[in-house]
Amino acid sequence: MARMAVPPARSGSLEALLHDNVGEDALFVWPRRGRAEWLDRRLDHRAIGVVYRPEREKWGNYVSTVLGDRYDAFLYLEETSALQPLHLERADEHVPRLAHAV
Repeated sequence: MARMAVPPARSGSLEALLHDNVGEDALFVWPRRGRAEWLDRRLDHRAIGVVYRPEREKWGNYVSTVLGDRYDAFLYLEETSALQPLHLERADEHVPRLAHAV
């Protein structure tokens, strides 16, 4: 585990568009028809998950997406902080036991 600073979003990406035009936390819910034009535009979307590699930020941490096709709603958070685990566990602690057929 490591806390990492995330650099500003790539120019032209979904995150840059939201930062530049909304600039605060927002919940977007849209209908299938009659939605905003930008929901149908293909945009780069930052993909930060379990593994984040800062050295790949310029070319590898983005996926192409059409937001309106991918989601029915979208929660945008302008700023977040690192999560803290409730407690640390060993990887093998929660391995299910095999049930025997009766």
